[in-house]
Amino acid sequence: MTIILVLIISLVSAFAFSQRAVMAQMQFNAYKIYHRKEFYRVVTHAFVHANWEHLIVNMIVLYSFGTAVEHFFNLYFGLLGRAYYLFLFFGSVIFSTLYSLYKEKNNSYYNAVGASGAVSAILFAAIFFDPWNNIYFFGILPIPGIIFGGLYLYYSYYMSTKKADNIGHDAHFLGAIFGFFLPIVLKPSLLFMFFDLLFGRISM
Repeated sequence: MTIILVLIISLVSAFAFSQRAVMAQMQFNAYKIYHRKEFYRVVTHAFVHANWEHLIVNMIVLYSFGTAVEHFFNLYFGLLGRAYYLFLFFGSVIFSTLYSLYKEKNNSYYNAVGASGAVSAILFAAIFFDPWNNIYFFGILPIPGIIFGGLYLYYSYYMSTKKADNIGHDAHFLGAIFGFFLPIVLKPSLLFMFFDLLFGRISM
């Protein structure tokens, strides 16, 4: 499923780069969602990206961690693993937009694109299942996942309060929360597995 998602998102995004009308129709716009009931935008915005760099980074992270998370979901949820994995992706796409939808519902100029909320969810699901596995910051510096996750959440929250750039830090934060806690909601006993992994009582 990860490879299929990467392919679909890449193809749709590449098409939208040259078709601005498609980009405008699919992007997240809280005003149009709230006032014009264009609810489809809550999902479609994840399939278009601002530029090639934005797309490539998201797809590398989605592929790198999505395949691992897909494996863990199949391992722990059996026949429901694939359905739950899709719920993780699309559920996080929706959940990560809720704050922006509320905050920007009367701002017709606010637009957002990209699968970053879902990618954050996939990343944090991977951290949940293997908290001490190294994440290579900028592909170079190894940082244990649980430490990287804490720094990521702090940075996302801090930057969301600063509003110093044009990045959806709120979506990153909410997507991460969704991805980390969904496995526990689906199977509460996994919380004990997480603590065992965290404190070194078992190893993957």
